[in-house]
Amino acid sequence: MKPCRTLVIGSLVLAMASCTATPSIPTGTATTYTCCEAADIDRDYQPGQTLTVHWTVVPGTLTAGGPAHEVELNARLTGPYATVSDLKTASGNDLEGGSTFTADPVRPSGQAGEQPVSSILIPLTAAAGYYDLITSVSGPPGSYGGASIIRVIPKT
Repeated sequence: MKPCRTLVIGSLVLAMASCTATPSIPTGTATTYTCCEAADIDRDYQPGQTLTVHWTVVPGTLTAGGPAHEVELNARLTGPYATVSDLKTASGNDLEGGSTFTADPVRPSGQAGEQPVSSILIPLTAAAGYYDLITSVSGPPGSYGGASIIRVIPKT
């Protein structure tokens, strides 16, 4: 019976050792994304044009064994507001009678050299005024966002 006890005890020790293995902890920094190039927002748009948000990428230095790259980039326009002051006062509140135009979510792979973009078509029916461009980045370790002001002028 001794050989069976040795085998059972040996198996238990092996099982316990595999349960106490330390996980691989990533070192370095994650790739970060921010909005956007100045040329994206420092201009007027007309109905029918596309606002392209060129996301700024700062490559990270995470080593292998880190978590899967799970980032989502979002952008939307809300408005119109008659003045910049009206936009800033209403920021964060629902715009009664206003419009929201949303880009499809972008899920970058995190590969070197990748330059993600979000595209928002400003419909031909969009009213002139100031629009709140709201951008957000969701993923490990959390979410953050920002806002810019976009001006839509009447179509000429």
